Amino acid sequence: MAMQLLHILRLCLRVVADAYDHFNTADGWAIASHIALSILLALFPFLILVTSLAASLFGSTELADEVARLLLDTWPDEVAKPIAQEVRVVLTTTRGDLLTISVALAIFFASSGIESLRIGLNRAYGMVERRNWFLLRLESIAYVLVGAIALLAMAFLIVLGPLLSATASRFAPALLPFEWNITIARYAVASATLIIALFVAHKWLPAGRRKFAEIAPGIVATLVLWLAGGMVFGSYLAEFPNVYVSYYAGLASVMIALVFLYLTASIFVFGGELNAAILRARNEDGEPVPAQ
Repeated sequence: MAMQLLHILRLCLRVVADAYDHFNTADGWAIASHIALSILLALFPFLILVTSLAASLFGSTELADEVARLLLDTWPDEVAKPIAQEVRVVLTTTRGDLLTISVALAIFFASSGIESLRIGLNRAYGMVERRNWFLLRLESIAYVLVGAIALLAMAFLIVLGPLLSATASRFAPALLPFEWNITIARYAVASATLIIALFVAHKWLPAGRRKFAEIAPGIVATLVLWLAGGMVFGSYLAEFPNVYVSYYAGLASVMIALVFLYLTASIFVFGGELNAAILRARNEDGEPVPAQ
């Protein structure tokens, strides 16, 4: 038993070392910085799109505000709070109809964030993209639109939840102990959104096709490392709150968000590298390939 555990430990360490080595040689750090900047540039256009959709489909911008809270709930408080004010400005700015040039550009820029994720995963899995670039851009735009509508639907359920619970409790008092908990619901929705987004990204964004069992380890590792990285980065900001202000002055909030996104993007790309390393460590019979 001890020998088996030692063998498994050695195999895991070899896979992780292989993943990290390939991450370095495949320009993982540079790709992560590209993803971080692309996501930061795509965040506000995406919120503009969500605001326009909320006004057009539901006649309210409050749902867009709830979507923003759902997105920022996955960020450490020390990162989310400085940027929340700018997000509020974006959400409360009056805009025209949905079919405007500004929203069309917002969709395009938001889809660029999806394309950056595709590039990172193609590098991680060692895939050469041969699909038509125009069709890929349309696919990214579809992901943006579906994601925006799905988040609005989730936000609608969260906003509507307390009203439904209060109404049901009046007719069925026995339901009072199970009263809707908006905080738990928000975190549950945010967590489910992350897991679904990671599954879709690893499954369909890069070239080639992979089974669920082949992408699950990278998804689990990404979630665990995101949680740990967010806690460490949040603790660092809480311990040294004035570091970024002294370095970047008025740009501190933007730089904090950018560094956090760089950290999360690096972990995201490493998750793909880990999956690829596991695949390289198996032969056709499913046995580990001898170390080279």
